[in-house]
Amino acid sequence: MRLGVLDVGSNTVHLLVVDAHPGARPLPAYSHKVELRLAQLLDDRGAIGDDGIDRLIDVVQDALRAAEDKGVEDLLPFATSAVREAGNADDVLGRVADKTGVRLQVLSGAEEARLTFLAVRRWFGWSAGKLLVLDIGGGSLEIAYGMDEEPDAAVSLPLGAGRLTAGWLPGDPPDPEDVRALRRHVRTEIARTVGEFARFGAPDHVVATSKTFKQLARIAGAARSADGLYVQRELKRQSLEAWVPKLAGMTTGQRAGLPGVSEGRAGQLLAGALVAEAAMDLFDVERLEICPWALREGVILRRLDHMVTA
Repeated sequence: MRLGVLDVGSNTVHLLVVDAHPGARPLPAYSHKVELRLAQLLDDRGAIGDDGIDRLIDVVQDALRAAEDKGVEDLLPFATSAVREAGNADDVLGRVADKTGVRLQVLSGAEEARLTFLAVRRWFGWSAGKLLVLDIGGGSLEIAYGMDEEPDAAVSLPLGAGRLTAGWLPGDPPDPEDVRALRRHVRTEIARTVGEFARFGAPDHVVATSKTFKQLARIAGAARSADGLYVQRELKRQSLEAWVPKLAGMTTGQRAGLPGVSEGRAGQLLAGALVAEAAMDLFDVERLEICPWALREGVILRRLDHMVTA
């Protein structure tokens, strides 16, 4: 069957269309992505304003038309931290449903972490052993650890690259004191969770997903996305530590000129790098591998699993 996943994230609204059936690898058929940056459209009350809601409705309607054109049989729509934490989340969800007929399922942070973990487990398989999975989104950082397809521990922290950039790094390039303050904040938040994972022992394999990690790996020398899904891509902590001060001294325009860095994500790359560096340091990770599958694929895989058991 042809499935569509509509992911309303903190940075983008992404429709991913795949051809899938139980027991087989989902094959990407079409991708439609719009950078909406909901995390940066919040007002002083933490609510998404009327203009932001209207723009979201327009983007969802465009995605629906694209899904129809591509013959999508079943659409799985969900929203993550930007909508989940908005002060007017119920109003946003209601207006989107009224105008488009799409009822967005709001995933909790823990659900995001678990579904991303499922996707990573299926990609690497059982031979990967104990997995530690890191995912930096626009609004949150997800961390999950486990031996099986369901993680033994999963947390979500409000340390997304877009959220932190908007709240902590107003300058371009940012003020060094702002960078130091954000670095302290990020490390304090992550350090609180380390003990929860340490009790399970050292992981056998550390994996990262998300655009932020992919871009950091690319500027540190990993293969281009054009080289294909199956090329192994790694990010070493030593390389990342060397890049953080460089990124801190660059303007957004200069970062956009780096290999693999998109213009739309360049502004939040430094915040993402600070989170990645802190996580790798505090969890004592020397290197990690980039996984091409993440939350959207996890949602698809869970849907296929339910088809088998139904």
